[in-house]
Amino acid sequence: MKKDLFEKVDSTTILHNFQDACSDKDFKNFVYGLDIDENILMKYTSSLEDAYVEHKNCLGCKKLDSCKNVVKGYKYTPKKDNNIIVFSYDACDKMNKNLEENAYKDNLEVFELSADLKNASLKDIYKDDKLRLPIIKYFKEFIDNYNSNVKPKGMYIYGSFGSGKTYLTAALFNEMAKKGVKSIMVYYPDFLSELKSSFNTNFSERFYNIKKIPLLLIDDIGAENVSNWSRDEVLGPILQYRMENHLPTFFTSNLTLSELEKNLSITSSGVDKVKARRIIERIKQLCVYHELISKNRRV
Repeated sequence: MKKDLFEKVDSTTILHNFQDACSDKDFKNFVYGLDIDENILMKYTSSLEDAYVEHKNCLGCKKLDSCKNVVKGYKYTPKKDNNIIVFSYDACDKMNKNLEENAYKDNLEVFELSADLKNASLKDIYKDDKLRLPIIKYFKEFIDNYNSNVKPKGMYIYGSFGSGKTYLTAALFNEMAKKGVKSIMVYYPDFLSELKSSFNTNFSERFYNIKKIPLLLIDDIGAENVSNWSRDEVLGPILQYRMENHLPTFFTSNLTLSELEKNLSITSSGVDKVKARRIIERIKQLCVYHELISKNRRV
């Protein structure tokens, strides 16, 4: 008897709470617009009120950055599932648009470089330095001329620290990513260390990816500790494969090609000018050459 009385009181409370919430005409239109039976709706009044608040936030939202919902870019959404209502966080229209617009970033992989490079854009590049203009012009021609049959050469950009060599190349790669072209940017000294440590795991896979990726940036070449292995077993085969298959390859360095050649010739095993010369000749086959001396943009 007591149990029946409790259930009756509880049902009455549930009904009153729902009716009170429905005194707000907009809330009532929202919940009845879900096309869910009223007897089910009233059991979820509190959660439906939360969902309604987020629904209103979305109606008044002008841009994703001003989202007021608990989870930015998502709204608490009710859906009928048999005789219950389930709630989930669904991406709003602005978030869906943002995800679509940024989907191209999956085409660019960065290794031991700032993830912010995935936001680099040619339109945002400082053009106050005339030395940048030939590089920007070449990159725009590269974008226009790149197709399944034609693969323009990459570029070896050398010059002062912080002049924007890596950012410029990232901007190009992002534009190519929007066209569906995959690319990898590797900070070369750390890449070599990571590659060496992967001998017993996924060395072959990593080496294969670097060799065959459509666009490759070898960043800060010349800053690594040169060894016979890194020069002859890693860099040489990568460049040879990419040269034979006309795969555009880009480099950034603080060294001129002459300085890089000297650097590559010296290892703990001695001096080997012939093997260093072979590397430089492959780079020349793969790249045009451009100097970028500029003020440090990082400070």
